[in-house]
Amino acid sequence: MENIFSPNTTAKPVRFKNGKLKVMHVTDTHYDFDNVEASSWLLACACDKEKPDIVIVTGDNVDNCDKAEDTKHLIDKLMDIFDKRGIPAAITFGNHDSERGAMSREELMAYFNTHSSSISVDDGDELSGCGTYIVPVLSSAGDKIKFNLWVFDSNDYDDEGHYGCVLPDQVEWYKKKSDSLTAANGGEKVYSLAFQHIIVDDIYDALKKTMPHTPFSFRHMYNKNEYYMFNPEKTNFGTLSETPCSGYHNYGQFDAMAEKGDVLAIFSGHDHTNAFGVKHKGIDISNTVSTRYNRDRFSSQYGYRILEVDENNTSVYKSRVEHWYSMFSISDIKTFKEKGDEFGAELVKNVLYNGFCRKVFEKTIKTLTRIVTFRKISYKD
Repeated sequence: MENIFSPNTTAKPVRFKNGKLKVMHVTDTHYDFDNVEASSWLLACACDKEKPDIVIVTGDNVDNCDKAEDTKHLIDKLMDIFDKRGIPAAITFGNHDSERGAMSREELMAYFNTHSSSISVDDGDELSGCGTYIVPVLSSAGDKIKFNLWVFDSNDYDDEGHYGCVLPDQVEWYKKKSDSLTAANGGEKVYSLAFQHIIVDDIYDALKKTMPHTPFSFRHMYNKNEYYMFNPEKTNFGTLSETPCSGYHNYGQFDAMAEKGDVLAIFSGHDHTNAFGVKHKGIDISNTVSTRYNRDRFSSQYGYRILEVDENNTSVYKSRVEHWYSMFSISDIKTFKEKGDEFGAELVKNVLYNGFCRKVFEKTIKTLTRIVTFRKISYKD
């Protein structure tokens, strides 16, 4: 297929298979030399279980080490999972990827793109950041673009050290690209999902402002006297577990998407324990938990998100979050031992124990909160 929307379009579009598309959202893997083996093993199991058509990796991917060869080793460990399984992987960056270390964003992207699974794009000098592009999804038969995946580099920090966001030139690029897709589709919008590292500032308009220090409310990232919680009058998903750490500035990305009407949801990472969403102006603002494992009770709640789209009705999608602690059963320990995978058997035992403790803690907190506050703090994802 001719890449008619170049630049900032992957040269390797994906395709609906038998009318279905399954996207795995992976974020905040934070690979380092302490967690890389456990995190990789779990992510590989997740890929084998889910068999996604594409994985989208949204930043804070690996530790950018003082030596480039160490960083490349960590990238290899991540990308080999997708290479070996033939799963296309679309990469962008977070605030930590080039915060320090030997490699720039552009050098990181170039190395990611040495891997066969990468369908990522370095947008060059055309746009701010590195890794803002689209992944068209073609029909099961033929080359018609039936759906679209937006990938944005939400940048790292502004000049004052606040978290970054999608910048004005990227917003203008989105508007033009959206119009191009619509025009090529005979004037009909091409529905889509969007992905980036840092959640949009508009999340605070979607939540409900409440009294300071209200139990299980969360302080605004920048306005320290403002506290927010789920708005029961909105459509909510999942659990809000920490303050949404949005960018400080807002250059109209979300409003542009609401105006165009082609984005069904925008998914971010960055906030490691947040697995939630709120429908606002017709778009789901959602966050996915970190996809790493540090062998502790806290990180047993981490995992990934699965998104599914039906080619016959691309105006809706299905979403679910999978946590490490819900991936396995006790019988899996024996299964991995019988396969000779002692590392995996011990890791599953560790995940199940830590996960059990974590689930008991979470259930207790949620129950007590409903009793004390008479409000719901967790919704079905």
